[in-house]
Amino acid sequence: MSIRPAARTDVPVILELIHDLAIYEKEPNAVKTTEAMLEAALFGDSAKVFAHIAENQHGVQGFALWFLNYSTWEGVHGIYLEDLYVRPEARGGGHGKALLKNLASIAIEQGYARVEWSVLKWNTPSIDFYRSLGAAPMAEWDTFRLTGKALENFGAQA
Repeated sequence: MSIRPAARTDVPVILELIHDLAIYEKEPNAVKTTEAMLEAALFGDSAKVFAHIAENQHGVQGFALWFLNYSTWEGVHGIYLEDLYVRPEARGGGHGKALLKNLASIAIEQGYARVEWSVLKWNTPSIDFYRSLGAAPMAEWDTFRLTGKALENFGAQA
């Protein structure tokens, strides 16, 4: 198994894995991203999104897609892990752990304060896995999101 930065040629398989993740998260019709959008986000002139690939002798088994955030309290960047996904048949093979170790090493090398992500409350296999790594939930925090019509309506008031 190896972990490497994503290449342009990985865009189709990354999008395939994003669709698989959406199915796993019970949102099979939620993905609007296209290959062109993903390629621009990852490799365009103003790319601000990064991805790493986990692969073995059978090909790509998973990916991590992330971007930088910033902590005003720490005064430095951190990594926000948007998506982590490993194919079901490859789970338990260390791919997810290797992807997270890779992100942790990037954070350390760059002097970033943290690696953080969200997980669905019902996803106990992932929650148990994250806890086994030493990750802890932010018990006092909830995620809020403005999207769709609510975003349009609120933004129109500016």
